[in-house]
Amino acid sequence: MNQKELKELIEFLIEKDIAEFELERGDVKVRIKRGGEHTVVHSHGEPRFYAVPPAPAPAMELGAAAVVPAAAPSAPAAPPAADEGLHTVKSPIVGTFYEAPSPGAPPFVKPGDNVEVGQVLCIVEAMKLLNEIECDVAGEVVKKLASNGQPIEYGQELFVIRPKK
Repeated sequence: MNQKELKELIEFLIEKDIAEFELERGDVKVRIKRGGEHTVVHSHGEPRFYAVPPAPAPAMELGAAAVVPAAAPSAPAAPPAADEGLHTVKSPIVGTFYEAPSPGAPPFVKPGDNVEVGQVLCIVEAMKLLNEIECDVAGEVVKKLASNGQPIEYGQELFVIRPKK
């Protein structure tokens, strides 16, 4: 293993955020362990190499303007749930939102439907598992905030429900 191969290996491990790696090829043994202030590469049969991560980016100067990305225009506005006594159902996991049990089937619920506690509202697919998201309050579905097949994040609001009184 030459110095170029070691450099490529270190860059790959940094890119993939791998903390520890060990490789044996014949009489050559390479062990790379990242962490702390520096990364140390031990190689038996060859010289030792030390890779030090780059210095942190310099602090912003006074008077410099921070660049803030604009919000996506297609992102739905958060409903005023607290103001009107509405309840939001949020995704407990990251995945893909599905409104129906199968393609072509009617959706589990739609705005205007009355729902009960434990009733399935949608499916979130995560790592090939279909997770049924159940309603945690009885009431009327006011709004669906995700579209079918849309990737969703943890804690993302999926439905707005007006609880029964």
